[in-house]
Amino acid sequence: MIPQGPRLCFDLHLGQQMLYCHVAMKASMIVAILLLLLSPSLACLGSGVAFHAVLDGSINPASKDFVIRAIAQAEQAHGSLLVIELNTPGGLGESMRDIVMAELSSTVPIAVFVGPAGARAASAGVLITLAADVAAMAPGTNIGAAHPVQLIPSGTNTDETMTEKITNDAVAFAKSVAQERGRNAEWAEQAVRESSSLTATEALDQGVIDLIADDFSVLLQRLDGYTLRDGRVLHTSGITVEEIHPTLRERLLSYLTDPNIVYVLFILGLVGLVYEFFHPGVGFGLAVGGISLVLAFLGLQVLPVNIVGVLLIVFGTGLMILDAFTPTHGILTMGGIASLLIGSFALFNIHNGAIGLSWVTIVLVVGTMSALFVFVISKALLIQRKSPAIGTNSLIGMAGRAKRSINPEGTVLVNGEYWRARSLEGERIAPGEGVTVVGMEGRTLVVRRAGKPDRSREVEGSEGRTKC
Repeated sequence: MIPQGPRLCFDLHLGQQMLYCHVAMKASMIVAILLLLLSPSLACLGSGVAFHAVLDGSINPASKDFVIRAIAQAEQAHGSLLVIELNTPGGLGESMRDIVMAELSSTVPIAVFVGPAGARAASAGVLITLAADVAAMAPGTNIGAAHPVQLIPSGTNTDETMTEKITNDAVAFAKSVAQERGRNAEWAEQAVRESSSLTATEALDQGVIDLIADDFSVLLQRLDGYTLRDGRVLHTSGITVEEIHPTLRERLLSYLTDPNIVYVLFILGLVGLVYEFFHPGVGFGLAVGGISLVLAFLGLQVLPVNIVGVLLIVFGTGLMILDAFTPTHGILTMGGIASLLIGSFALFNIHNGAIGLSWVTIVLVVGTMSALFVFVISKALLIQRKSPAIGTNSLIGMAGRAKRSINPEGTVLVNGEYWRARSLEGERIAPGEGVTVVGMEGRTLVVRRAGKPDRSREVEGSEGRTKC
């Protein structure tokens, strides 16, 4: 028989244990019910959305930002798949490497689909395709030609040793990416060293890609039940597709990463400022030239630019302007054209003709700019230099308009001709204000602001010397 005291302690201890077990059972039931209710939504979250992004154009900092943002968006939404539809002639090596690293580290499976028919994955596009979890192509597409010519700076004297180092580095990178994804590493080396290219069927036969699909919808059907290299299985039947589009900033930068557009904007900006120089005052030339230069500088920030090329273009433009004011019989203009051509060809450090500055664009722009200076600006200044068609005495009393600020000297437009002018009393006359000619000093008109009292008697003769 248990004594009364110890028996009371035993009963209390037994009651506490039973109470703890009861509470634990209830908590377990609550957790199980919550997991049961949340499991459908969790499954939907992890496997219910496939993202689709179209990358059409060169591989550059703008397209790199777009692809990396698409990968991050798919990861944040816990998507089951990201399909990058690719059509590219190639691009910049640094941007390509950033995209490849983002693909290799992505937690969301990535499929790169070279399509539609007629598309290509050339140069940098080869490694972007090889780095995907699933590589697919549409019929009528091709992949290859990944020789790293765009990595060699323009205008540099690269010897055979340096070229070999660059090529070997690109080969090692391509082989490592292919091996990581279980693809044909030997062909990856051939694509870099020999610029080898394959059709979709050849790429499938040689183990470069995994699938051939006619279009995006067929690709999703082919991917249903597909087992990835790491053991994950894709389920794409009836999956919801969400499109990822470039932002306004990414679209603007994609245009400004085209060397041809940036080059035209840069030249147009210089021409606009020159036009404003000959037609002073805040107007069309300043607006167009200023906006064009701002956009051009945005593009020059993201493209590999040779600063010597920029300086040669500016110097050539300066020579052509200077020739309009000096009697060099076109020598400075010829030097300016030569400087423009050399600077244009050396402007960008891009050797890949598919994404570089076209020589046709250079010839058209330089030719148009040269014609503008030779046949328009120079002729206009020659008209100003020739003797006036009417007698100088006939100009006295005529009304005109100040084109450049007169303080006390400037430029006026009188009788359809530009003249150097001096204000009668040293007063400042703003551009656009009306003036009246009261005399001449050689080839300089003496003017006063329109509406002021006439003091032309203080100016003597046709020579226009002001009396003391």
